[in-house]
Amino acid sequence: MSVKTYTRRQLSLRNGKDRQEVWIAYKGVIYDASDSRLWHTGMHYEHWSGQDLTDELKDAPHTESVFQRLPIVGHLAD
Repeated sequence: MSVKTYTRRQLSLRNGKDRQEVWIAYKGVIYDASDSRLWHTGMHYEHWSGQDLTDELKDAPHTESVFQRLPIVGHLAD
């Protein structure tokens, strides 16, 4: 099964407000956080959905292993 590639613009629309989907990207992979109680508003603490969170993880109190709990939607275009 091939994984679809999305642009940053397409990702930005999946912010829980413009569309119901709540997507976040990390290291080029896009994850669906729509069913996560931590992201139900489209925001998790000071982090907004619909964007690449790769550079923001260094400030988080957890590791990248949290992304293993989320389904993969696709890849982020360069």
